[in-house]
Amino acid sequence: SQAAKMKLKHNINPILLQFINFIVLVYSLVTYIPWYILSGSKQAIEKAKQVKARPVNNKPGGAYRSVNSLHCLASVLYPGCDTLDKVFKYAKTKYKDKKLLGTREILKEEDEIQPSGKVFKKVILGKYTWLSYEDVYIKAVNFGNGLAVLGQQPKTNIAIFCETRAEWMIAAQACFMCNYQLVTLYATLGGPAIVHGLNETEVTTIITSKELMQTKLKEIVSQVPLLRHIITVDGKPTTWSEFPKGVIVHTMASVQAMGAKADIGNKQPSRPVPSDIAVIMYTSGSTGIPKGVMISHCNIIAGITGMAERIPNLGEKDIYIGYLPLAHVLELSAELVCLSHGCRIGYSSPQTLADQSSKIKKGSKGDVTTLKPTLMAAVPEIMDRIYKNVMNKVNEMTSFQRNLFILAYNYKMEQISKGYTTPLCDSLIFRKVRMLLGGKIRILLCGGAPLSAATQRFMNICFCCPVGQGYGLTESAGAGTITEVWDYTTGRVGAPLVCCEIKLMNWEEGGYYNTDKPYPRGEILIGGQNVTVGYYKNEARTRKDFTVDENGQRWLHTGDIGEFHHDGCLKIIDRKKDLVKLQAGEYVSLGKVEAALKNLPLVDNICAYASSFHSYVIGFVVPNQKELAELARKKGFKGTWEEICNSPEMEKEVLKVLAEAAMAANLEKFEIPVKIRLSPDPWTPETGLVTDAFKLKRKELTAFYQMDIDRMYGKNVK
Repeated sequence: SQAAKMKLKHNINPILLQFINFIVLVYSLVTYIPWYILSGSKQAIEKAKQVKARPVNNKPGGAYRSVNSLHCLASVLYPGCDTLDKVFKYAKTKYKDKKLLGTREILKEEDEIQPSGKVFKKVILGKYTWLSYEDVYIKAVNFGNGLAVLGQQPKTNIAIFCETRAEWMIAAQACFMCNYQLVTLYATLGGPAIVHGLNETEVTTIITSKELMQTKLKEIVSQVPLLRHIITVDGKPTTWSEFPKGVIVHTMASVQAMGAKADIGNKQPSRPVPSDIAVIMYTSGSTGIPKGVMISHCNIIAGITGMAERIPNLGEKDIYIGYLPLAHVLELSAELVCLSHGCRIGYSSPQTLADQSSKIKKGSKGDVTTLKPTLMAAVPEIMDRIYKNVMNKVNEMTSFQRNLFILAYNYKMEQISKGYTTPLCDSLIFRKVRMLLGGKIRILLCGGAPLSAATQRFMNICFCCPVGQGYGLTESAGAGTITEVWDYTTGRVGAPLVCCEIKLMNWEEGGYYNTDKPYPRGEILIGGQNVTVGYYKNEARTRKDFTVDENGQRWLHTGDIGEFHHDGCLKIIDRKKDLVKLQAGEYVSLGKVEAALKNLPLVDNICAYASSFHSYVIGFVVPNQKELAELARKKGFKGTWEEICNSPEMEKEVLKVLAEAAMAANLEKFEIPVKIRLSPDPWTPETGLVTDAFKLKRKELTAFYQMDIDRMYGKNVK
């Protein structure tokens, strides 16, 4: 079974193991009946077995809908709240004095010199300070009015280029109220991409932070001729003489003060209608130049309505930790879901998230420890990192501790696959691991890229909570599918949300048909109110990716390949762009190869590459420094980190490990990489080789490693 494959290996004496298994069996029998009666798990097990979505008709390629919205797709969260300003006003009235947005105060900043001579900035942070719903509402109203004083007109664009923080959400709410179209750009986008987004949208005002203004905007401001106002959210920046004439720098506080004083008198502010554009979101795009996706008020509301329905008991007791980029649809949607349901949002960053994070001074507390969130969203890259870190710690334990952990892990895996819980293991063995994320997480939501079955199961076991996998795109306002909390299967993304329907379209080239048995397969098409308006100033691409059917329903062609299981849950099995035909005619799915090899302790990241002019697959690998250094030591290879990575001898050794793992994962012989390049430097969004969600940018990686590709395919390299 799949569970057996994911079990950890121990080295316990077989006779002792028999005795332990007997004790576990007796314990299970004794505790089963009281547990079954008291925990309500019978209901959860039954729910897990239920059909979650059905096709609306019996024709091949018919759309699947959630069983909770078979007759009518959901599109509105609260009656009459059909635009985002109305949703916030409703929440403000309902939760008035409740805490909404929290930020930690910086007590101390210091430079820490590393043995290598590098200087790392470390911070000591205090408690979270909170703004209530009412506070946020007033700040947003004042900011919106202040922008009007600066000349911002309804239905015109305004850009935000800022880290995830409370001011981002306040600025966004101000724009939603005043019907300004918010252009969002990732803080990690490269200069040319930022210039492209700002010039294409013709913005005159940009909202940013002091740090981003100094590090990113300073270099490119002269290339954005229409720019007139820069607003910094975190106080007055130092003035620069090299600033272009005609550009004025304001602080957010000064714009809010202007808005508070402004006499808007009888002038009725222009409120949005549901079809008005709320956000133009530039996708970091795993291919080429970023595209601006136009998302209307009704698109976002439909999307968050669908998402909220999958989170049971969502409400005032919940605390969400916000640290992913708010310019990403996953984070923006998650925070709007929380804001509309009375939850608190505490802000963080990847550098201050946990006690071990890079900016947290040793001995002081990271954000999760202080906030103790109950809800958290993560991209697979972050979950994979946690998985590898914990597993490395397990390997460093004494033999007794390690075997105890492994026995508990394997026992819990068996129980989970049957739908049972393990309260004793949770409190005795996994409590310490659970504390890494604050100890109170009740749901982990994962999106942005596929999550491996091994990592998902690890998070289920060690963090004692469901891991909801979601599937959605910027073009579908982030909504598509999310697994239900009692569905403990791995590798699937759940049933369609109540706001949308999904159908599979034949893709002949890849050999996927919606008549396939046992499961219908094909390109995933998403339909519903959450499907966005299209790409900004890109009519040709909009016509290619979006279609409208005879009933007026709008459909997004995702380019992803999926299959529907008997219970109506979707599994992503391929991607059109990832499929390469080798010289001999075999099709290789690059994503499948990467998924099989990415979780090896030796591999931090991997990109498979294939060319139709050759008969084999090659790869670029970012090795794990600790694991590769250890492998080099065992093989007697001495040298610097760069020398190890550039060594043909070490390439061969890593290839052997990859080949073994590939065989174990049942990859075909032609799918296994034959040659690799070890990269001494990690791929981060800053390098431009991966997106903000850490998805591979194949085009950029190919260009970056072109000389290595030529070498591995035996071309003459000058």
